Amino acid sequence: MAKIKNDAPGMRGDRSRNDNGELRQKRSDTHIGTIEQKYNIDLNVRSDMHLGAYLEKNDIASLNDLVNNNKK
Repeated sequence: MAKIKNDAPGMRGDRSRNDNGELRQKRSDTHIGTIEQKYNIDLNVRSDMHLGAYLEKNDIASLNDLVNNNKK
């Protein structure tokens, strides 16, 4: 198993890459509660809401945009 490298500027934690070298996208069925815990943010929605639904409902392009817009 290859070691996952934390090599993207400003990246929190380890994220794997696709075959073409781009960072893998976070799964859209990830619960918001998981995102809130990992990034220490409060999105004021149910913790069992899916990331994809939240992003779509709030017209946010990516997890990165969500986290950067909610930094304290």
